[in-house]
Amino acid sequence: MQQISPQGLAEWLAEPAGSAARGTPVLVDVREPWELDLAKIAGSVAIPLREIPARTGELDEDAPIVCICHHGGRSAQAAMFLESRGFKNVYNLQTGVDGWARQVDPAMKTY
Repeated sequence: MQQISPQGLAEWLAEPAGSAARGTPVLVDVREPWELDLAKIAGSVAIPLREIPARTGELDEDAPIVCICHHGGRSAQAAMFLESRGFKNVYNLQTGVDGWARQVDPAMKTY
């Protein structure tokens, strides 16, 4: 599994659509709904960790996928699971939305 820092993800998301050789990432937030109500990265798709096995069909195996959680632990589990199912371009957001709020978007609520 590949790791990506909050700053690295911010730079990737800022690239003009279609110009990035690696494509536009799909942001999969594996936190619980109540956590998403507190803070989330715009454009992320909510699939709680417990639902990942049943919902992998909703994801494109060929698309770059960045798994997101609060601090990076649950998202690492999701990323490993996706890789075990044949997904080849999966990233874990290091330090999760907490790191994103602290390093990229200081206006985002932390919890």
